[in-house]
Amino acid sequence: MRERRLMNQINVVPYIDVMLVLLVIFMVTAPMIQTGSVELPSVGKASQAPAQPLYVVVKADGSVAFRDAAQDPEPMSLEAVVAQLQQMQQNDPNRAVLIAGDREARYEAVLDVMSALQKKGIDKIGLLVQSGDRESAPKR
Repeated sequence: MRERRLMNQINVVPYIDVMLVLLVIFMVTAPMIQTGSVELPSVGKASQAPAQPLYVVVKADGSVAFRDAAQDPEPMSLEAVVAQLQQMQQNDPNRAVLIAGDREARYEAVLDVMSALQKKGIDKIGLLVQSGDRESAPKR
């Protein structure tokens, strides 16, 4: 009797046939599929541009000044600045307040201004910073 030898090869022809049939099916059905379209809602009125922020300037000596976008800084006491900002926030509650602290100002003075504003209910507070390009320049 003859000994049977095991076959070490895989017959891939049936797999190729199945893949070609699937390819043809996808090629025929792909053009029939409709792409979804999204109908966006329209608005009657475009959103308003954000209002110019209000500025509180903290100087190196710890003094505080109020500056509106159209004005020069006016030196005031902290209480007067907070009262002015409260009045302006009542007219436009979405108007932000930016604190511009001098580079030489104490960090504590800036935090005192921020704390006073938060205690009086002014929530939109930010810190005004300058880009780092100027920082890398040597001082003269």
